[in-house]
Amino acid sequence: MRSPVRPTFARRFAVAFVVLLTGDGLAAGGLAARPPRGAPSPTFAVARPAATGRVEAGPAMHAPRAAHTATALADGSVLVAGGMTEGSADEGALATLERFVPSATSGASPGPSTGRFIAAGRLREARQSHTATRLADDRVLFVGGYGAGGRVLASGELYDPRTGRVAPAGSLATARAGHEAVALPDGRVLVIGGVGAGWSFLASAELYDPAAGRFAPTGAMRVARESHTATLLADGTVLVAGGHAGRGAALVLHAASERWDASRRDPTTGAPGAFRAAAPMRLARHKHDAVRLADGQLLVLGGADARDDRGTYRSVERWDPARDRWVPAGDLVVPHYKHAGTSLLLADGGVLVASGAGAVERYDPMRGASALVPLAPGTARPRGSFAAVAPLDAGLPGGATAARGVRAALITGGYGRGRGATAEAWIYRGDDRAR
Repeated sequence: MRSPVRPTFARRFAVAFVVLLTGDGLAAGGLAARPPRGAPSPTFAVARPAATGRVEAGPAMHAPRAAHTATALADGSVLVAGGMTEGSADEGALATLERFVPSATSGASPGPSTGRFIAAGRLREARQSHTATRLADDRVLFVGGYGAGGRVLASGELYDPRTGRVAPAGSLATARAGHEAVALPDGRVLVIGGVGAGWSFLASAELYDPAAGRFAPTGAMRVARESHTATLLADGTVLVAGGHAGRGAALVLHAASERWDASRRDPTTGAPGAFRAAAPMRLARHKHDAVRLADGQLLVLGGADARDDRGTYRSVERWDPARDRWVPAGDLVVPHYKHAGTSLLLADGGVLVASGAGAVERYDPMRGASALVPLAPGTARPRGSFAAVAPLDAGLPGGATAARGVRAALITGGYGRGRGATAEAWIYRGDDRAR
């Protein structure tokens, strides 16, 4: 799941911070150009990382990418697709696919050691700011995005990891990019919001049925939004939170959240599935991330206010679905934004915040506190925004699930820190005591 990016690098990641590795912890300072309204000022702070694991340099991808996708497959490999690079004739949209194949583990460590990227073919259309959703049969559904020349796409495609082939998957009723897509318990995929042709902002949603091989309408959201999050809840409903509509002076930032329920019908159109209002977040935000915890509650992390990279957030909120209530849940060490879909629930109950800044963090939901994950010696800091992240232990015995959490993750690409898209990749390994 990705936040939208028009094919340009004009809006650079503008959060400055310093990370110092000391003998007993990490000292870190995060300071936005001006403190975000309603958010704690990210002043200099010290955090001692406990059981945070570490981040190591991985092998490079075949191409620099940002606003791409990374999808964990059943065999433990990760499919990397599309994205953009800077300055190419088609404004950066990529069609290439590559697959990260972890090498065999060694010793007592159950996580991946290293691995390599191998070419995995091409999409039928170049695309960035699309979505990639793994289906129940291990195929991967690609939907929408920006194509060559910045054209908003309506097409869907299916990648089959058993054959390496890409096939058409029908077309959306409304072309969209920067939307969200959620795999539902019944095997369908819910596609929500985003940006349409001519900078139209979409409230509409659609359902993809793999058995029928086509998209069909479902109920529309109460407000149009992009740069939002959409998260599957334990009861099969989906919570959509935050985002914005409009551009420039006309931009409207949302605190509103709403809940899609397959058992309802849209009161206007009669389409199956409908949204109903949920409690608004405490802060309006966009370009944030959301993670469902093992207890069913939801975290929203980081993002920004209407000033975008000059108003980035460290703040975290927690939503209780039983009470429909948001409460403050502490702060990250540094601001993270442009990182939707890149935070993962860990096997030890923590949350890996892996993108959106030149640092990786482990947030502790029990304490409402976060610590920077140390880098292995000689490892460069991650690039920052619009990276793509996937679990690396999906193929291990008892491997990653939404409820069980992950122990290792692959972080790929992104841009920021004054530089364009990168081909670099990193591997997060959890502390052995959490395994």
